[in-house]
Amino acid sequence: MTVARHRAARALAGLVAFGVVLGVGELLAVLIGPASSPFYTVGATTVDRAPAWAREFAIDTFGTSDKPALFIGMSVILAVLAVGAGLLEQPGRPRGGLVVLALAAVGVYAALSRPGATTVAALPTVIGALAGAALLQYSIRLLARSDVRDGVPETPASGWPRRRFLTVVGSAAAVAVAAGATGRYLTDRLTRAVEDRARFLIPRPARPAASVPAGTEVTVPGATPFLTSPAEFYRIDTALRVPRLRTADWRLRIHGMVEREVTLTWDDLAAFEPVERILTLTCVSNEVGGDLAGNARWIGYRMSDLLARAGVRPDADMLLSTSVDGFTCGTPVDAVLDGRDALLAVAMNGEPLPFEHGYPARQVVPGLYGYVSATKWVVDWELTRFDRAEAYWTRRGWAEKAPVRTASRIDVPAAFGRLEPGPVIVAGTAWAQHRGIDRVEVRVDGGPWNDAVLAEEYSLDTWRQWTWRWDATPGTHVLEVRATDGEGRVQDEQRRPPVPDGATGWHSRTVTVG
Repeated sequence: MTVARHRAARALAGLVAFGVVLGVGELLAVLIGPASSPFYTVGATTVDRAPAWAREFAIDTFGTSDKPALFIGMSVILAVLAVGAGLLEQPGRPRGGLVVLALAAVGVYAALSRPGATTVAALPTVIGALAGAALLQYSIRLLARSDVRDGVPETPASGWPRRRFLTVVGSAAAVAVAAGATGRYLTDRLTRAVEDRARFLIPRPARPAASVPAGTEVTVPGATPFLTSPAEFYRIDTALRVPRLRTADWRLRIHGMVEREVTLTWDDLAAFEPVERILTLTCVSNEVGGDLAGNARWIGYRMSDLLARAGVRPDADMLLSTSVDGFTCGTPVDAVLDGRDALLAVAMNGEPLPFEHGYPARQVVPGLYGYVSATKWVVDWELTRFDRAEAYWTRRGWAEKAPVRTASRIDVPAAFGRLEPGPVIVAGTAWAQHRGIDRVEVRVDGGPWNDAVLAEEYSLDTWRQWTWRWDATPGTHVLEVRATDGEGRVQDEQRRPPVPDGATGWHSRTVTVG
């Protein structure tokens, strides 16, 4: 075996050893819980402990693909470390094994730092690391028996260790892949959440949503649909692995500053009146002109009705909701109890909530950004005060209370598009949930503002579409839009980033005519 091939073999041994760590860990996580998977726990802890600027960079750069980007980045880093471990390992001197164990220590810390974790959560990482370190040392011992010299032909005797090495490493790689795939498959099967969702019966709303009147949706090609499909609805959350929770296992504990602590089961929800509403949600990370907003038909139960079962004490001003994966969200109590359609939603656009959007239950509170209202996979409500508790994003520099800012967006024509001279229909969307949109204006090249034609308003809690007819002249032009909410406030012109309570500024698009 040549020196170059020997080094490549050592690198391969490191990669396979790391694969065994992850595969064995994934398989053992079936017995302990999905949150104990080494790869998941390290990724989740990375998200939780990352500085605010890093999280904002990820969302701004990758948008809804931030989690795949994190997984790819982690995989690249692990691959580099694995190659290094293979090159460092020596027979009887497990330097590469120490790299494996050092990373295992990171995994153990990550597993034990997850909400509600016990010491057994570290077992998949520990056992996987021991298996990987042992494989790495054994593989390197086999390689050490090979005659490693350039230009020396391989003999049957000197080639045996190499063939043995390839057999061991190949078998271990197959086991690692099989263990990881089996672990993921069994995790999904044992929770039986997929079957649970397939059998889910959407409650018939006692008060259906009003029908969408004609003229609510503009018919311009390329314009945003009035209702957003679940597949197109934005997803921004901290869950690296989407929780899979059955309705039979779901509980909602209501406690804290209440007259009596209550724990609701799924069957208990049948005692409450289901309602249906069309509501627009917006992410606070949405940049000016961004697409982190969506409008859907929700079926659920009024949060105020559920809270009445426990009796909210008058001095409570914060509803601290917790997801099954430990995420927390602080919502002003008055926003839940003031009569708006704040829902514990169980269905979206006529189907059970998709897992990615909170199955079996999530919050939807119109008028507030999602990070202070829209907890998915919610299992706990604590009534408390803002001067006593901090939610996940508040601890990371975001505002405690965040009503949705007035926003407007040009959807067509496309940015930097090329148009023919003559009549052009400019179309877009505007929103100011719980205040409504009264006016949208468009201007060209900083000139006078022109009133757009507003589509029919469905409700104060949904976005509103608009169109404007422009007689386009040859040249390069900048289109700008601004909106006025139902309280007469014009959208803020000054450009500000999303942190700490939502972006501001007028959206613009540059187009070329002719």
